[in-house]
Amino acid sequence: MRRVGRSILATVALTAVIGTVTGCGAEDDAGPDAAPSPTRSTRPEVPPAPGDHSMALDRAGKERTWVLHAPPGYRPGTPTPLVIALHGTGQSVDALGSTSGLNALADKEGFLVAYPKALNTQFSRVAEQGDDINFVRAIVEQLVSTWSVDPTRVYATGFSSGAELTYALGVEAAEVFAAIAPVSGAFSSGPAASDPNYKPSRPVSVITFIGRNDRNSSRMYGGLARWQRNLGCKVGEPAWVDPVKTVNRTTSTCADGSEVVDYTVNGMGHAWPAATGYKAAVDASVAMWEFFATHPRRP
Repeated sequence: MRRVGRSILATVALTAVIGTVTGCGAEDDAGPDAAPSPTRSTRPEVPPAPGDHSMALDRAGKERTWVLHAPPGYRPGTPTPLVIALHGTGQSVDALGSTSGLNALADKEGFLVAYPKALNTQFSRVAEQGDDINFVRAIVEQLVSTWSVDPTRVYATGFSSGAELTYALGVEAAEVFAAIAPVSGAFSSGPAASDPNYKPSRPVSVITFIGRNDRNSSRMYGGLARWQRNLGCKVGEPAWVDPVKTVNRTTSTCADGSEVVDYTVNGMGHAWPAATGYKAAVDASVAMWEFFATHPRRP
């Protein structure tokens, strides 16, 4: 991903001014007595345009930042799909962009990519640690209202711990996301570990990628099985996608009408299979976009 300035935090003077977010998921935002972040008054609005943009908004008196990539063909006023991409623990947004190749794919296919940045080293569902479910909701709300994002074509992906938050977004922000694509991450944190009622309130389809040699693969497969049980999915038979049998693909159809597709990559550890990442018979970024393109949000 092309770098914008020296760092996200060094470019706050170029970021968008957003006040307290209202609407779905914003009940715990800062009230009128909460002080904005010190740099808020210095941030001019970023006009919608192609390119890489450093963005920010205030939540509970803290500045939250992300990078937005808009393809060369982006035109304000034209409904445009959005992919939220969540980095792993200790991973930078630049590293995720580079490993995944999502920006080059966005340039080819014409979608926006937003890369939120965690407050610490990783994302969290806990309010005191960033309340990242509602942070991501606020990003989507802003981009729908000011960057012409099509609300029926909003998707999420993430790597490792970012993939865990991706699963949580599929459940807790099911009204926002049409489909999700966790990469090398598990459906296992918090209520995902044991609550059979922890599932999307509306159809959210899933495509996921797991390395057979990942040290956490058993946790990932266990979480995937829980997701399928929670949604009453009928699991299909795995099929090899390449002649030398290094990658298999399984498709499940679920009782709510959603679909689950999972890829197992033999020989891969904790990685993102892509042309610019771990070389495999499947490119996760290309496969997830093809999946997203055929899975707009359902009623």
